Amino acid sequence: MEFSSAFIWACLGVILMLAEIVIPGGIVILLGGACLAVAGALAVGLVDGIVQALTMWFIVSIVLLLSFRRVTQKLVGGDAHVDNTDEELDLYNQIALVKEAIGPAQKQGRIEFQGTEWSALGDGSEIAVGTQVRIICRDNIAFVVEPHERA
Repeated sequence: MEFSSAFIWACLGVILMLAEIVIPGGIVILLGGACLAVAGALAVGLVDGIVQALTMWFIVSIVLLLSFRRVTQKLVGGDAHVDNTDEELDLYNQIALVKEAIGPAQKQGRIEFQGTEWSALGDGSEIAVGTQVRIICRDNIAFVVEPHERA
């Protein structure tokens, strides 16, 4: 490969490294660095031909990714947010307001929770409109609630 191939690899490396601004994560910059290494090898004659250039790029990319991934992750950062995956646990013990009387027995009513009205079942007793209730669990699309006793 002549000098123009080295120039193409160098341009590709610079483009990939600049792309790190748009695609953060610390990977693209390492792939760009591998392109620059291939460009240097082509310029001095260590590598000749597209197959050798691609093979060198692949090997250098893997080495850079394995060696420097942790370093770039610390510099770039990222979103390491872990949420609860069980929605039922997020609902437990939340307070809602009765909008339509619940009970007696298995008579469904309506509660307002997080700005939306939901079907609700009680503990068997009648729960009047305007009462604050505590969510115990969910039964299909209805919440099971009990009167909230303020401490």
